[in-house]
Amino acid sequence: MTEETTPIGSINVSPQAIATITYRAAMESYGVVGLTSKNLVHSVSNIITKDPTHGVEVRYDGQNINIDLYIVVEYGTRIKSVANSVANTVRYHVEKAIGMPVNEVNIHVQGLRISSLD
Repeated sequence: MTEETTPIGSINVSPQAIATITYRAAMESYGVVGLTSKNLVHSVSNIITKDPTHGVEVRYDGQNINIDLYIVVEYGTRIKSVANSVANTVRYHVEKAIGMPVNEVNIHVQGLRISSLD
């Protein structure tokens, strides 16, 4: 949990809240068609629980906020460009929302999806 102390008290932001911000920022990024878990067990558990932060891992060690994001990219887009864009967008939105710097945003492309040609 990230914590900041002010003259009138302390502010605590849970990793779950950061993960939610990350999820929304990633899903609004060009070329991202979905998020997925890093392994099959988490994917199956998400079918049951419908976790809104599915595909996002946030680690806070007391000083650094590190985010891992597992995305599915639209087939035909430039994967490197999409990954860089998502990392920058997530960093911007999280830092803007919580007022603390993000140490690293790691993007893991787990798959490609071809949209229908309708």
